[in-house]
Amino acid sequence: MSNLDPTPGYRAYNEPPGPDHAARRQATTRRTAIAICTIADTAAALLSLWIMLFLLEANRANVFVEFVRGTANWLSWWAQDIFTMDTEGVRVVLNYGLPAVIYLLIGHGIAARLNRA
Repeated sequence: MSNLDPTPGYRAYNEPPGPDHAARRQATTRRTAIAICTIADTAAALLSLWIMLFLLEANRANVFVEFVRGTANWLSWWAQDIFTMDTEGVRVVLNYGLPAVIYLLIGHGIAARLNRA
C-alpha cells in the first residue's frame, strides 16, 4: 500500500461517486423528510387535541389535560390572541388551529421539497 492509496473504506478524491452513494443519499433524504413530517404531524395533533379537550370541557385539573394545554401553549405562543373573539370556543379554535395548519403546511412542504431533490 503506497502513501497515495486511500484508506480502505474511503474513496479517493478523484473517484466519481458510485450508484451506492446516490442510493444512500436518497435514503437519507427520505428519512429526513419522514422525520420532518412526523414532527409537524405531532405538533398539529397536540394542538388539535387541546382544541378538542377545550371544546369538550375536559377537567383542567387532570395531569394529562394540563400537559396537553401546556404543550399547546408552547407550540402556539406566537399565535396567541391573533383572534380576539367574544366566544371563547371560537377563539381557541382559531388561535390554536392556525398554528396547527401552518405547522402542517410548512412541515409537509419542506418534506415534499426534500423528496423532489
